[in-house]
Amino acid sequence: MGTEHLIKNAISFITELFADNSDGHDLEHSIRVYKTAMRIADNYNDCNKEIVALAALLHDADDHKLFNTEDNANARKFLAENDVPTEEINAICEVINSVSFSKNKWDTPKTIEGQIVQDADRLDATGAIGIARTFAYGGKNGRSLDDSIEHFHDKLLHLTEHLNTKEARELGAERQQLMISFLEEFRKETE
Repeated sequence: MGTEHLIKNAISFITELFADNSDGHDLEHSIRVYKTAMRIADNYNDCNKEIVALAALLHDADDHKLFNTEDNANARKFLAENDVPTEEINAICEVINSVSFSKNKWDTPKTIEGQIVQDADRLDATGAIGIARTFAYGGKNGRSLDDSIEHFHDKLLHLTEHLNTKEARELGAERQQLMISFLEEFRKETE
């Protein structure tokens, strides 16, 4: 099966998987991560773009905040059903497992594919989209505005300094400035 067909199937799979989710870990998030990862991957001839694409699309398919699965069960099932070789499934799952902030904190993934997908996911937690996702997640999970603002200071404002690739750091700089401006305006309006 060709990469294009696999990607199309993966999009269909996550469309169904995330159908009822609106907390910022949803279909649109996975599509943005995929597009950003592919944009970054275009600068790295030595990376396996199929692994980047599938890991980006499936990176939240077994997220512990959304699913009670073990060993990437949803991702592995999809990949096996689409005749992806076991070695490639393991490589994709290794990348997926290197993305989660709660599991990896500031660790750098071992592979360029992992670094690219981690960067793409973390970029989606910054800038305007990061601001929107923070409050969507907070609202769904009963987090107050103050607690959501605290999340910026505890985590989100530190993401760009830990990005792995030059391209991600360039994309992150403008997004970082937007978050800082937003927080300054929020502070002014709430004083």
